Amino acid sequence: MANPYIVVEGVSYAYGREEAAEAPPVRLALDGVDAEVRRGEFLAILGMNGSGKSTLARHLNALLLPRSGRVLVDGLDTREEQNLWQIRDRVGMVFQNPDNQIVAAVVEEDVAFGPENQGLPPAEIRARVAQALEAVGMTAHRERSPHLLSGGQKQRVAIAGALALRPACLVLDEPTAMLDPSGRAEVLAVVRRLNRELDMAVVWITHFMEEAAVADRVMVMADGKVQMVGTPREVFSQADRLRALRLDVPPAVLAAERLRAEGVPVPETILTLDELVEALCQLYSRP
Repeated sequence: MANPYIVVEGVSYAYGREEAAEAPPVRLALDGVDAEVRRGEFLAILGMNGSGKSTLARHLNALLLPRSGRVLVDGLDTREEQNLWQIRDRVGMVFQNPDNQIVAAVVEEDVAFGPENQGLPPAEIRARVAQALEAVGMTAHRERSPHLLSGGQKQRVAIAGALALRPACLVLDEPTAMLDPSGRAEVLAVVRRLNRELDMAVVWITHFMEEAAVADRVMVMADGKVQMVGTPREVFSQADRLRALRLDVPPAVLAAERLRAEGVPVPETILTLDELVEALCQLYSRP
């Protein structure tokens, strides 16, 4: 697709630095990464711990800057200091632990924190807070204390705080890792809806295969490099390669694989549980 919103070109990054010429080489957290985030797409990034996916996420809104290479956000180079505020307005970030992101004692005050720091007029702040809370289904909780909310609700408040800045792209770094299955489903459903209704690009970093299965594209990382990119069907059809990268496949893909091994002719394109059920119904409803 032409004109991607975020372009990552040959980016390398290492935590720490070499202090002397004879020091051992620093392990690269990112090693020559090329990637793009397309306007309005839902991109899932997969990888084991230490694969580089969270480091890449922090490059997308200039929380980290490349050791080499460059990142362009809507044409703005993250290495140029004068671009930082514009970039961070355009790319919102949501992290793993919602308790580390919530800064106020009342939900609506927390969502207002970003727009207030932008110096927006009070009427504009109130409008943005109302719209953001409505978008994530948290309007009824606007006057509650965040510590009284469930994990999924807290994460929705964190997402609302990012939305109040009106980003064109939302980057979520393992936002469901600390949630139970109900909370995970709740947060994913909210973000998928925002992606569709607002035409907002979403970068969803996860180690849950079933979450990545709903994306438009999937990127797989290992050892600081991009190893695979494609649609969910293209990526998850390569089960052996994923296992070599120490990753699993979505449960429906695994179930279909085992059924085929037992001689049940289900299609190799199965991706979701609904598709597997439909395929089995078609097989066993034949006269």
